[in-house]
Amino acid sequence: MTLRVGIAAAPLTSQGVELIRQAEHLDVDSVWVPEFWAGDALTPLAYLAACTTRIRLATGIVQLGARTPAMLAMSAMSLQALSDGRFVLGIGTSGPQVMEGWHGVRFDRPVRRTRETIEIIRSISAGERLDHHGEIYELPLPDSEGRSIRSLMPPTHIPIYLASLGPANLRLTGELADGWIGNSFFPESADVFLGPMRDGAEAAGRALSDIDLTVAVGLELTDDVEAAGRRHAEGYAFTFGAMGSASTNFYNNAFERQGYGDDVRAVQRLWLAGDRQAARNRVPTAIGVGTNLIGTDDLVRDRLRLYRDAGVNTLRVGLQGGPTDDELDRKLADLAHLLELVDQVNAEPPTTS
Repeated sequence: MTLRVGIAAAPLTSQGVELIRQAEHLDVDSVWVPEFWAGDALTPLAYLAACTTRIRLATGIVQLGARTPAMLAMSAMSLQALSDGRFVLGIGTSGPQVMEGWHGVRFDRPVRRTRETIEIIRSISAGERLDHHGEIYELPLPDSEGRSIRSLMPPTHIPIYLASLGPANLRLTGELADGWIGNSFFPESADVFLGPMRDGAEAAGRALSDIDLTVAVGLELTDDVEAAGRRHAEGYAFTFGAMGSASTNFYNNAFERQGYGDDVRAVQRLWLAGDRQAARNRVPTAIGVGTNLIGTDDLVRDRLRLYRDAGVNTLRVGLQGGPTDDELDRKLADLAHLLELVDQVNAEPPTTS
């Protein structure tokens, strides 16, 4: 297993574009542009397609339900043509707060919506006439003047990666996806995610190794692991308290399956009660340290080995710092140093238990 490094880009500013241009010169594998309730993910990638030549350009993620599946296919095919085949379509269902509060779209049957969206995108991008009869999408609409249409774009392959956390969506990822967009991930408990994914893959006649496994990590090179871990841990208070409703929070569920149920419930209660600082203080430092690359070279190498041996292919790295020239130089230095550590770990034999 060989580790690759991608870079998370949010928000994408002019300084962020320069970071990605320089990251490409360092041989960073990919850039991942998210969307939530700020900018969209597709427009920045079209811009980056004109500014870069080799780096893979990925949405991390676009939200299902915000666009029709046909519109997603049209955008993906356009970006694949503009980038000479470097585009990766990362998709996810988001959650009810965003979909129902921001987009005005009911959050219902997310796994089924994901399956049908993939089927429609693959049908369109393969050059087939669109004729889909599902539980969510019926195309053409029955009892209408709609007709089955074939895209005028040339057929192309669109790699589709799924952001999934729950067991049903993880099984679907194993069954259908080209890659996984993972987060909330401890390599020590990797099978919480990879087990259902493996089941889905094997049921479809595939292997887990057919799927590009990508995981989000923050990077902080430091001698003060406790302080850095504490900072990263406190950032999770928003995730546990606000990234979902009191009854629906997929991140909390994922951490609960990895042994942190009491902690995330306590953080959520404090956040929803309005005591944000207490919520931040309540997040265990172990969460900040365990889901990121924090510490000295030796400590980071140890973590990299764990990700590699768990089967992770690509680390989607978030860099610390703001939008200044000095920060740009430091980010690039940190990124270059991480790539050196990754090369060292990739040159080693896998750890055996």
